[in-house]
Amino acid sequence: MQRSKLDSLKGGITINTVQNIIAVALGECQAELVLKNCQVFNVFTGEFKTGDVAITNGRVAGVGKYSGTSEIDLAGKYVTPGFIDSHVHIESAMVSPGQFAAAVVPAGTTTIAADPHEIANVLGEQGLEYMLAETENIPLNVYIMLPSCVPATQLENSGANLKAGELERFIDHPRVLGLGEMMDYPGVLAARDDIIAKLSLARGKKVDGHAPGLTGKALTAYIAAGIHSDHECMTADEARERLEQGMYVMLRQGSAAKNLLALLPVVNQHTMSRCLLATDDRHPDDLLEQGHINYLVKLAAKTGMDIAWVLKMATINAAMYFGLADIGAVAPGYRADIVVFDNLYDWKPVMVFKDGKLAAENGQPLFKSSAKDGATLRNTVTLAKVKKEKLTIPATSSIARVIGLVPGQLVTNLLQLQAPVRKGEFVAEPAEDILKLAVWERHKGTSQVGVGLLHGLGLKDGAIASTIAHDSHNLVVAGANDDDMLLAMQELQRIHGGICIVCQKKVLGSLSLPIGGLMADQNIIAIRQELWQLLQLARKLGIREEYDPFMTLAFLSLPVIPAVKLTDEGLVDVLSKKLVPVAVE
Repeated sequence: MQRSKLDSLKGGITINTVQNIIAVALGECQAELVLKNCQVFNVFTGEFKTGDVAITNGRVAGVGKYSGTSEIDLAGKYVTPGFIDSHVHIESAMVSPGQFAAAVVPAGTTTIAADPHEIANVLGEQGLEYMLAETENIPLNVYIMLPSCVPATQLENSGANLKAGELERFIDHPRVLGLGEMMDYPGVLAARDDIIAKLSLARGKKVDGHAPGLTGKALTAYIAAGIHSDHECMTADEARERLEQGMYVMLRQGSAAKNLLALLPVVNQHTMSRCLLATDDRHPDDLLEQGHINYLVKLAAKTGMDIAWVLKMATINAAMYFGLADIGAVAPGYRADIVVFDNLYDWKPVMVFKDGKLAAENGQPLFKSSAKDGATLRNTVTLAKVKKEKLTIPATSSIARVIGLVPGQLVTNLLQLQAPVRKGEFVAEPAEDILKLAVWERHKGTSQVGVGLLHGLGLKDGAIASTIAHDSHNLVVAGANDDDMLLAMQELQRIHGGICIVCQKKVLGSLSLPIGGLMADQNIIAIRQELWQLLQLARKLGIREEYDPFMTLAFLSLPVIPAVKLTDEGLVDVLSKKLVPVAVE
């Protein structure tokens, strides 16, 4: 090959770049930037070692003693690789990908594996195109796991139906790492043709799992189908069974599901390399107040776990799982995605470098983020005429199947309660903490609605509604009376999707999320403020402190998480995979 022909090598790096990195590593020429006098974490030995980090062409040339045209004396500060979130849904932050980056990069996250199944459930292939385009030129490595279950089950109606044929044109995209969480484990175990076609499409790439409660030979068969990880473990025993059979386990700490501390006992010298950190769904307030993966690092470190293990789970382990050979370490040839800390206690970065450029400092992004107009992704809330009679629940007995909330978990309990009955119908009774819950199909205007009862939220009056309703993202509303529930639905149609709170036939507050009914076109700080105001309204109406009302509501329609959920088709007994009546005969 002629030297003048500077073809790109694999990964987009040019021959000239490699030659320059070699020269800098040898000390034959100066680096573009040197981080001087820092304590560098080595993911391969698990040690912090004092030295300089030489950076050129966006890569680490070496760690040792170096000089550069630009130097920053870190005076003993701690340096780690950029953190990696192994499983996250950007849409759950309720902002565009650029605004998501503005929140997580200052927290030290430089890479995420995103599953855009939220926007895909609303807009199908168009939603995937949007997420790929919006994540193309932001200072955050955004890799995509293609949504495997759109819709999640056959017991609901979503805005799209993505089969292997629709996914095929995306699978070879350079930022597509494989197939996202395979929630339809009954389909896997039945070896259903459409599921096997998707698994076959992803051969040679990763397939993430989602199998809460699955155990024994059923779990074995699920793994044997070619599924590599699970982020839905709630107990150490669940995690251990998966690790024993070769799975990777993602230790999750999100805004709704908080499993990290319960799973840490499974981490030991033998299992640590197959454990990753993930947030799954993280709310704007939590992102800005607590942080992102750095918050998970802080929680784990506070338990006394070896810092080296924690940092490996936050960095190199995820890189190795996904086959990302040039991230996850501060080492020669790796991308210069680097985080600087004053101490190893609060885990608040003072500097974050992305590809060798300072991207955030003291918690603030140093880049601007603007979302595309997204006009074609708006107007996605299509409701048939809202009729009050759609909210009736026939009471053919006095005992009802009721969804029982569990604090800090996505799982619910299937309760059988003596429920209030009036004129042959089950009704809400806030004094007994029993509310009505409805899920209204909002994509095609079919007027399909499922109605059930909810216990534990604490709402005393009014209604709360949202078009964030995992995973089909229909319109979900919980209320103390039918009139307020209907008004909440109408308000969400008016604002093209989002969240609202209604009481005594008045709209008390709303947040517009016009991009697919999931994301705002405002900055994340403004969204956080609006959400805070809505939260105060929710608390005044009685919603309990142990529940984030918006995240809790959003997961009540997800029929792949035990034990009972509600979709637009009706009440779902998740364990039996069947629709069941509210009344217990």
